[in-house]
Amino acid sequence: MVRGLRRVKIAGLSTYVPPRLLTNADLERMVDTSDEWILQRTGIRERHIVDEGMATSDMAKEASLGALRQAGLAPDDIGFIVVGTTTPDMIFPSTACLLQDKLGARHAWGFDLGAACSGFTYALTTGAQMVANGAHDYALVIGADTMSSIIDYQDRTTCVLFGDGAGAVVLAPADDEEPALIDFAHEVDGSGGMALCMPAGGSRLPATHDTVEKRLHYVKQDGQTVFRFAVRKTEEISRRLLQRNGLQPSEIDLFVSHQANRRIITAAAERLGLPESKVVINLDRFGNTTGATIPLALADAAADGRLRRGDLVLLASVGAGFTVGSILLKWSL
Repeated sequence: MVRGLRRVKIAGLSTYVPPRLLTNADLERMVDTSDEWILQRTGIRERHIVDEGMATSDMAKEASLGALRQAGLAPDDIGFIVVGTTTPDMIFPSTACLLQDKLGARHAWGFDLGAACSGFTYALTTGAQMVANGAHDYALVIGADTMSSIIDYQDRTTCVLFGDGAGAVVLAPADDEEPALIDFAHEVDGSGGMALCMPAGGSRLPATHDTVEKRLHYVKQDGQTVFRFAVRKTEEISRRLLQRNGLQPSEIDLFVSHQANRRIITAAAERLGLPESKVVINLDRFGNTTGATIPLALADAAADGRLRRGDLVLLASVGAGFTVGSILLKWSL
């Protein structure tokens, strides 16, 4: 963080996934795929899918209430809300507005942040700045996506990848001796934007009969381009952040990467020289939940005893855009 600003810690963490499961066996009955094919190429066994009528703000509310409880705060204590999401309830108003109302956070303002699979790292950095500069004492940061709403379940290359879920953290000022956020690094490379996108539904291609018939309102992906970029940039952004803070990868206690594909995570970790024991992989149970993957992974690591107060943690993400992000922190819960 910038010198002279307040130190910021994570004061609460909670996640939510809908109870309904979509397994690889289920997908075998829907498209031309197999459990073996999916596992070998992605590492995913199952993913959680919302029931009809549940939206991103609903999942975000459940995760947010849990994070507030852990932080010992009420909704009225929150001054700022930022929701990292690719699947807002609607184009406008923002999901942050809908969430503020559902929580009854009467003193909060906020907005949605669109950085695809880097949504949580970007949102965490944004929320941290609000607390660091003294604008607010408490910020609510959410990564949440209802990916099933934009997935083409006739496209076997993408429908096997994604699930639905939400994660939330509460940020608060940290005392001088408390574990806190340390630093961040982000970048974008818009030249790769078309390699992972939803072509229609925006101002360039508004919804028409033609766009619907051509199935342009679903995620489209050039898998090989995304894979190569993700492996390279996950390593690069992580090394840059560590070097800036005079650290070696070996000093990291836990590496939490965006959970898109097991092969991406393991390849990046190997390049960084990180042993399997320091790498969190839980996408086998959730798939790629886009903005929610990192908080889901953090929650699992904490529940398993792999993440303890004072641990040095490195977060990393690569998403459509392309967006790239990494955050270095000492775990404070």
